[in-house]
This record gives sequence, C-alpha cells and structure tokens, in this order.
Amino acid sequence: MRVHLFGLLLIVSAAAPALAQRAEPVDRRLDRIEQQLRAVQRRVFPGGNNQVVEPEIGAETPRGPGGSPSGEALSGLTARVDALEAQLRTLTGQVEEQGFRSRQIEEQIARLRADLTQRLERIEAPVVAAPPPPVSRPAPAAEEPPAAEPAPAAPADAAEEAYNAGFRLWDQRRYAEAQAALDAAATRHPNSRWTSWMRNLQGRAFLDDNKPATAARILLANYQDNPRGERAADSLYYLGVALTRLNRRAEACRVYDELALVYPNMRDFVRTRLPQARTDARCAAN
Repeated sequence: MRVHLFGLLLIVSAAAPALAQRAEPVDRRLDRIEQQLRAVQRRVFPGGNNQVVEPEIGAETPRGPGGSPSGEALSGLTARVDALEAQLRTLTGQVEEQGFRSRQIEEQIARLRADLTQRLERIEAPVVAAPPPPVSRPAPAAEEPPAAEPAPAAPADAAEEAYNAGFRLWDQRRYAEAQAALDAAATRHPNSRWTSWMRNLQGRAFLDDNKPATAARILLANYQDNPRGERAADSLYYLGVALTRLNRRAEACRVYDELALVYPNMRDFVRTRLPQARTDARCAAN
C-alpha cells in the first residue's frame, strides 16, 4: 500500500508545477489535481475518516471578457493552489508518521526474536542435561482437550495422515513417540499446510513431557519459519507458556505482547487462554 500511496503523492505533487507549462485551462487542471488529491485521501483514510482534508476553495473560476481568467479569478486560483499544497503537506506528514511507526514496530519484533533465540540457546543445554523439577500443573486431559487439535476422520493426503498418527500418540500421552513421529512427518512433508500443525504439536509434546527448553526452541522456530502457518499463533502462545515454566517471565510477557500484535484474529482457543497465561507470567495489565 505504501508504494502505491507514495506514487500517488508524487503524481499530485508533480501536477502543481506543471500549471505554468501546459496549455490546458488552469481551472480545469486544478480540478484534476483536486480529484487526484481525493484519491490520495481515500488511500490514506479507507472507508472515510474525519481527518480527511476536504478542498476549501470552490471549483468555479470567474472569467473576464474573451474567456480568460479575470484578476479576481487568478487570485482565487492562487488560493486554491495554496490550499492544495497545504493539504498535500498534511497528507505527506501523516504518511511519514505512519511509516515511522511501522518501522518502530518491525524493529521491536526483530529485537524480540533475536533476544529469544539467544536466550534459548543459552538455557537449553543445562536444562536438558539436568531436567527441571516437576512443575505442578493440571493434567493434560484438562489443560489440553483433544478438541484443541482436531484429527480429521478422513485424511486427504499423506501429510494429514502423518499428522493424525502423531496426534494419536500425543493424545495417548506417549510423548516421546509422538515427538519422534511428528519430527519425522514434518521432515518428510516440509511444504505441506500440515507442517505448521506438526511442529506446533511436536513442541507441545515436549512441553507436556516436562522439557520446556526444547519445546521453546521448536515452537519459536515454527513461528519464525512459517509465520503465516495455521498454527503459528498457537506456537507463539505455547512459547510463552514454555518460557513461564523456565522462569523467564519477562520474555514470556513480551511473547504474549507480540502474539496480540501480530495475530489480532487468533483463534478462540488461544484467545480465551491468553489472559490466564499472562497472569501466570505476572505480566502487567494491558
């Protein structure tokens, strides 16, 4: 959208200096500039907005004898040009401000991802070598209802069947077998829509097996490698759960903030659990 928007701004900006160079009547060219300005405004404020700047000068241009603009008409045209230039400056400032904010958000997300990757690399080895003490938590049947990861009854392809096989192992709490089966399935089907499901459930299998560091690594990779995958938002949520269990609550809160920012339309399964997850991590209220 930004490319098209700046393109329109350049077209409109270039139209004003051309007034003194082309033979077309000035008032008609000004009308065309105003139309282009409205097109820019519709791009900046889709659907209408109270901030849209409407032209303040009427389109009618009084003419003197012979059809040429009178002195009063030329003054009116000058006022119209001034108004258009002011409107373009306003829109340009708004576009630049929006671009600055977008860059800030992108930089924050990039820093968060780099920081999480570094921290997970530092904490994973000692946690695997010396498993953390048992964490008191609800039984998987209560915390993770089977409906959370549905297994279709009639698989459409080999990747779906491979996911279902791993799901059945996870559902039976045979976590080690599920981990291996889901990893092998994701390796065999790297470009399937089910890969996002496989890696997410693989991370959950490690989480349920009381191995949150390994789970965090897999879940973070699933989100980073395929942010548009069907279970990318879920992986970001469970990454926060894993970090909370590793006593990395500040990082968990930042993950939950990114989840809300990147996936405002997350599925209800995640949305309804997010408030309690933020409470568990002792996050500040939004």
